[in-house]
Amino acid sequence: MRDQLNSDLFDPRTEMVSDFSRGASSSDGDFAFAFNDSNFSDRLLRIEIMGGLPQCRPDGEGCTSIADWARDRKRRREDIKKETVLDLSLCPEEQILNDNQPDMDDGGGCENQDEEPMAMVEEMQSGDEDANSNESSWNMDCSTVLRVKTLHISSPILAAKSPFFYKLFSNGMRESEQRHVTLRINASEEAALMELLNFMYSNNLSVTTAPELLDVLMAADKFEVASCMRYCSRLLRNLPMTPESALLYLDLPSSVLMAEAVQPLTDAAKQYLAARYKDITKFQEEVMALPLAGIEAILSSDDMQIASEDAVYDFVLKWARAQYPKLEDRREVLGSRLARFIRFPYMTCRKLKKVLTSNDFDQEVSSKLVLEALFFKAEAPHRQRSLAAEESASLNRRFIERAYKYRPVKVVEFELPHQQCVVYLDLKREECANLFPSGRVYSQAFHLGGQGFFLSAHCNMDQQSSFHCFGLFLGMQEKGSVSFAVDYEFAARSKPTEEFVSKYKGNYTFTGGKAVGYRNLFAIPWTSFMAEDSLYFINGILHLRAELTIRH
Repeated sequence: MRDQLNSDLFDPRTEMVSDFSRGASSSDGDFAFAFNDSNFSDRLLRIEIMGGLPQCRPDGEGCTSIADWARDRKRRREDIKKETVLDLSLCPEEQILNDNQPDMDDGGGCENQDEEPMAMVEEMQSGDEDANSNESSWNMDCSTVLRVKTLHISSPILAAKSPFFYKLFSNGMRESEQRHVTLRINASEEAALMELLNFMYSNNLSVTTAPELLDVLMAADKFEVASCMRYCSRLLRNLPMTPESALLYLDLPSSVLMAEAVQPLTDAAKQYLAARYKDITKFQEEVMALPLAGIEAILSSDDMQIASEDAVYDFVLKWARAQYPKLEDRREVLGSRLARFIRFPYMTCRKLKKVLTSNDFDQEVSSKLVLEALFFKAEAPHRQRSLAAEESASLNRRFIERAYKYRPVKVVEFELPHQQCVVYLDLKREECANLFPSGRVYSQAFHLGGQGFFLSAHCNMDQQSSFHCFGLFLGMQEKGSVSFAVDYEFAARSKPTEEFVSKYKGNYTFTGGKAVGYRNLFAIPWTSFMAEDSLYFINGILHLRAELTIRH
């Protein structure tokens, strides 16, 4: 058939493909006047509505919310799983198609896109083979025909909208020449199918609620009506998003057609979850209860408001241990699904050492992740920027820096002739602008003489409180009553040489929790510091350096 597609200049599938690519639009032909009208139809569609289990309800009935729809869908999926997929019989007068196939919500029914969604038999089987086929097809608990609907249909209109109907009407089989087609569906699919058939004529839907649209979306997926899937996706995106609906959209079937048609909807769901849970510390219990798809959406964001990538790693381990208590399952999920969302190159070396000894990761996986992180840290800044730029176009963003509360630093340590460390902190112009009028941004911790230190950049008033200015401070983390003297020097790259220029030197005897620094590091007002012609922003980056030395 694919060869025919390439060679037949008059193949209606040419129009059908373009219809899929653009979705329903006002430019599509409106044939609503021809729906179920014998004057404009060449075939009869006989829809047999089969009785399901007693608790099964028609689409949308009793489902007033996304949560109701999800529970009802899950129950129906579990019920239908017990039924046989294949179900088809032919008679001389008509063709019968049975649509009692399992919904593909669990992703297990239609991985191979070359397979037909409904089986078709080219000719009548005979003997034992036919008997066996009928036995496997019809041995179901729920096979009672509740009612029958008959519709006049136009095969060109349906074939133009759906590859399923195109193959049905043009496959060269004997039944393609017959005027009567009988389609068997579950009672729960009746309303959605009628909406879908009407859409194929009119390019419009009468349903507006999320549960009803989701049912039509699922029917459109089964019958390969991509334009309707796009239409449903657009309407769903325009409805208010909730955590429940976002998670449900991410759990939709994953066939290739589905993924393409509903990509904007799943993207919107991911963006919603990432924005809602930007600061996971505010929703700890809620986030810990999220499923894997929700956690992946949150971790994929560059805008997480979190202290550092070390904290991201700790959170992922905590969630994985709670959701996957079995070590084997946890290792599988961490290694194959979640590790790619942790940005190991921005973790501290101390935490990377813990990754190597963690029992939660397979040893081979953890070694590879840590080595990659260390190689990235060792790269020159321009090479790091190049790697990050290459990653930004892909789903894997391990080299992209998040907007951490505690900004990453680069540290060079010396033991001789004195214990000394040189710390580099880069801040983007946007980050500095966001500090006004009284904000602060902290660096990740670094260590000297066994003690933890940090840098903090401030927007504050000068000593006379006459104007705002940029301040830089050095603090020691709270750890007991230890105290010792440290020589320190602050410097910043400055135009035109773009070399580091010393701005402030001093000596301070630190005790736990204390900080020292300069309220106006550059001795200029905030407006001059942030001006377009500022001497201190080089390609939009403020480069700061602090040197700490312990003298005995």
